[in-house]
Amino acid sequence: MQTTMTLADLADRTGLDVLGHLERQVTIPVVDGLQAQGDLIVVPYAFLAHSVDLDPAFSSTRWQDVPAEGVELLRSAAGGNPHTLVADPGTCRFTTDVRDPVGLALGALETTAVAYLIHPEHGGTGIAPGRYVVRRQRERAMDRSGWRGNRMVAD
Repeated sequence: MQTTMTLADLADRTGLDVLGHLERQVTIPVVDGLQAQGDLIVVPYAFLAHSVDLDPAFSSTRWQDVPAEGVELLRSAAGGNPHTLVADPGTCRFTTDVRDPVGLALGALETTAVAYLIHPEHGGTGIAPGRYVVRRQRERAMDRSGWRGNRMVAD
């Protein structure tokens, strides 16, 4: 995919639409560091290499190429608004074979060209070439009974 991409370009190329409140002519930023798209967080692998098991020598890691229609990474609690990873064919692969002791990882991706996340409410974000772990957002919560704990955020 081209490296200077507008939200309109990305929606047209993927067939995935965004809501009308988003400016479709905005250029999508490409980030090679930590980034978030709503409740989804993309973390450079180097930041988590000490705690997440995704060793290149880990021979049982099952990678899949990101297909033209993309890979849905996470969907909202009500079943809508998916976060979808898209990339040009042959440039990006994804695995859910990640051992994350804190249970936040959805998977990991490796990309040799810019890959994109697209979401109906949040628009698009660009991921620079590299290896990343995709995690969910977690927050402290308290219910009516006073129970305190952690819960996953799903927007």
